[in-house]
Amino acid sequence: MSRKVLITGGTGMIGTRLAEMLIDGGYEVALLSRTPGDNRYFSFRWDPLAGTIDPAAVPYADFIVNLAGSSVSDGKWTAERKQQILSSRVAGTQLLAQELRKGGHHVRGFVSASAIGIYGDQGDKLLTAETPPATDDFLAVVCRQWEEAAEYVEQDGIRTAILRIGIVLSPEGGALVPLARTVKLMAGAPLGSGKQYMSWIHLDDLCRLFIRAIEDEQWRGVYNAVAPNPVTNKEFTETLADVLHRPLVLPKVPEFGLKLMMGEMSEIVLASQRVSAERVLGLGFKFEYPTLKPALESFYGDEQ
Repeated sequence: MSRKVLITGGTGMIGTRLAEMLIDGGYEVALLSRTPGDNRYFSFRWDPLAGTIDPAAVPYADFIVNLAGSSVSDGKWTAERKQQILSSRVAGTQLLAQELRKGGHHVRGFVSASAIGIYGDQGDKLLTAETPPATDDFLAVVCRQWEEAAEYVEQDGIRTAILRIGIVLSPEGGALVPLARTVKLMAGAPLGSGKQYMSWIHLDDLCRLFIRAIEDEQWRGVYNAVAPNPVTNKEFTETLADVLHRPLVLPKVPEFGLKLMMGEMSEIVLASQRVSAERVLGLGFKFEYPTLKPALESFYGDEQ
């Protein structure tokens, strides 16, 4: 049986690693990209904002993994930047839904990214896939519209799974890079109160979740893509300092300082989201890195 996967956003941190792991697992991979440039993979061109897509892209695929979206952590959230963050996710997902509706393809599964930002700031309440989305928070609004666009695919009878991704740990990008840099410079400190929960996941576990969602036909609907042991920001910072063998000499970074530096984007590090992994555990998924310290040691364990 043919096993061809089309990845949108395949040149980003998650897509790059996922493509490698799919190839290792015997899949064929192609990327859907605005600027095809990665010569290791066959690429189709699209421009979601212009509504254009290579007509051969969707017919190529048995499965589509939809990761496309402008990074939420690049630069301050100006009105223009916020529009880009929203439209880069929603327009791409809607364009795929339209293409799939045309028929003439053999797509058996659609796995779309979302994010735990959909829950907003929820203190220490345990959040499951059934927890209602926040309504007054920018990232929550983005995630809700992103998921609604993916649900159109489900309505067309294609098995659809949506993975709400937590804070992805990788030394290649994302939140861990600046956090590790500040700790290495002896400038690490808990952010805000330090009590806010961080629901994290190792990049390899996240890619394994995506592969499982492709392969296992039970997977449909919404799942939290987080490790089963969220930690507070203070615990995260202390564990990272321990793994990097650095002391934490500074007091907490005050909330007002973060808001001054980052503006609304400070939501990413100040919002507390204690997210449950119960649903994926219930389907038998085994995390390679269920706890934080071994996850961080997998990247930084050799550093003295």
